[in-house]
Amino acid sequence: MTARRIAIGLACLLVALVVCAAGAALWARAALHAPFQGWTGTEVVVELPDEIGARRAIAALARAGVLRHPALVARWVVWQGLDRSLRAGEYRFDHPASSVEVIDRLCRGDVVLHPVTIPEGLDLVETAQRVSGAGLGASEALLAAFRDPAPVRDLDPAARDLEGYLFPDTYHFPKGTPARKIARVLVRRFRQVAGMDLAQRATAVGVSMRDVVTLASLVEEETAVASERPRIARVFLNRLRMGMPLQCDPTVLYALRREGRPVARLAAADLATPSPWNTYRVKGLPPGPICSPGRASLDAVLSPAIGAELYFVAAPGGGHTFSGDLASHRRAVTVWHRYERSSR
Repeated sequence: MTARRIAIGLACLLVALVVCAAGAALWARAALHAPFQGWTGTEVVVELPDEIGARRAIAALARAGVLRHPALVARWVVWQGLDRSLRAGEYRFDHPASSVEVIDRLCRGDVVLHPVTIPEGLDLVETAQRVSGAGLGASEALLAAFRDPAPVRDLDPAARDLEGYLFPDTYHFPKGTPARKIARVLVRRFRQVAGMDLAQRATAVGVSMRDVVTLASLVEEETAVASERPRIARVFLNRLRMGMPLQCDPTVLYALRREGRPVARLAAADLATPSPWNTYRVKGLPPGPICSPGRASLDAVLSPAIGAELYFVAAPGGGHTFSGDLASHRRAVTVWHRYERSSR
């Protein structure tokens, strides 16, 4: 074989290799960008635990029908330097997507977010149960995080826990979010909605943030009628000014829950419960908040209604009847008791 023929043969081989390489590159590019759906049903959820590694994560996605060519994707991820950028978590796929789109989601951490709504008036234990019920961790771990006052030390140096500062709202968390992070997010929301403004307004009238939140928690528990909150706040403020006990039923219920003796309805004997939280026995505010109040109750404390009312009791038509003297209050109580008996 002449040198010329050898050169021609090598040139042809080189051309063939280049053509094959180009063809492989074109196929790989098309394969990486082609939408794919290999699962049945409307969606598939894949959970990638921490420290799973890129190759194992890609293999898990392939088994779930999300990726079509796992070996190719794994090599491409390494070539692109993305193998250390894939984030663990829970991912939901509900439409065909290319391998490039899937990897981009993993790099962004576009995980499933679980909603949880914290209504006004929940205490620490109830909030932990609500968050846990949304699949966001064990209630014990959440409760331990909620009992650490560190996130509110600057707002409330006397705080012994986060009671009152886990702001009621709807939140979205990925599965596996640490309990302490959930606590910080709820406190951060309190700061966003009420923080600096509330602190400045409290300072202007000479009260502490803790006193405002504590009194607002009592208002929150006493009524669900928005228009009544400033009036109830005024009743409590009038009583505090006159040295009268607040006689707030929710504080007794809270005291009993703290002692592990929750009741659905107070009996006369419960009002004698020896507890610093029992505002029938102890004058002044309880030691701290009894629940997480909403913004309306916080505002009611700092912008209460004007008046000399000292009493209120549930009214037959809903809401409460307010009175400025004991005789009027007793008549209102009689009306309420008569209504209760007739409704049984």
